[in-house]
Amino acid sequence: MTVKAHFDILIIGGGPIGISCAIEAQKAGLSYIIIEKGCLVNSLYNYPANMTFFSTSEKLEIGGVPFVSNNIKPTRAEALEYYRRVTDKFDLNLHLFELVESIQKLKGHYEVRTAKTSYTSDNIIISTGFYDLPNLMNIPGEDLPKVNHYYKDPHFYAKQKVLIVGANNSSVDAALETYRKGADVTMVIRNGQIGERVKYWVRPDIVNRIQEGSIKAYFNSNLSGIRQHEVDIESPEGTITIPNDFVLAMTGYQPDFSFLEKIGVNLSKDYLRLPEHNPETMETNLKGLYLAGVVCGGMNTHKWFIENSRDHGERIVGHIVKGESNR
Repeated sequence: MTVKAHFDILIIGGGPIGISCAIEAQKAGLSYIIIEKGCLVNSLYNYPANMTFFSTSEKLEIGGVPFVSNNIKPTRAEALEYYRRVTDKFDLNLHLFELVESIQKLKGHYEVRTAKTSYTSDNIIISTGFYDLPNLMNIPGEDLPKVNHYYKDPHFYAKQKVLIVGANNSSVDAALETYRKGADVTMVIRNGQIGERVKYWVRPDIVNRIQEGSIKAYFNSNLSGIRQHEVDIESPEGTITIPNDFVLAMTGYQPDFSFLEKIGVNLSKDYLRLPEHNPETMETNLKGLYLAGVVCGGMNTHKWFIENSRDHGERIVGHIVKGESNR
């Protein structure tokens, strides 16, 4: 495999934060490329079709490009359109549907091998998010085709018995939308209430639907087994078996820790598995290798989002430029 090109910065991940890093590199006159294993802003594309962001549109802006939406809180479709426009405006150098397979540190630079070719770069920015690897329940039957860790559209579940695991935004949205399309919805919730982070304009809706019995909910409970036509729930009253057609396990997601470890990024030994990095420069324990966006938070995937990490690119590129000037 021959090396295709050399860059000052190679960015892994074509989400909003990866795009913002590329814009900063372009502004600084540095050569760069974005490598993305899926489509543009792949994680946002995989969000539920009818999702509305918690953030207002101006907090999702990058590159100084205004984000105009029909309502204060934009939809998934509006966000996809916005980030396409931003990419076109800056004519960003990006390769989509190209999986990064390995990163190797060589003398003074990195070699990045992908499924298509290889590159060398002085600096690497990893902005891969966390949406690709679901947190598994590790229970019998989780691998059945009827089980999905991603939710897209409610129509598919019309007239079906649907069990939803979880009590945060993704779970609540799936429960309300499938219920309103005619599904028989049951929720299994590990704690004693709906999650505190649920969008404030949605929370009363799900609470009322549960209280009136339109949506059944088992609190302080866990799903313990899945079979083709039924599921087992461990509740305070003991094991309950109910009929079931589909399971939506909205159990959250996590960064690809094995990829980070393979590269040589140090991770904390506790549950959070925080990647080692300087919060001012975003540089990891590996010189010239940086983190940006959600991946910085390890298992604490609620710490970083677009609105509070869109300045990571400025920090990183500023540090790179300063390092170049000091050589």
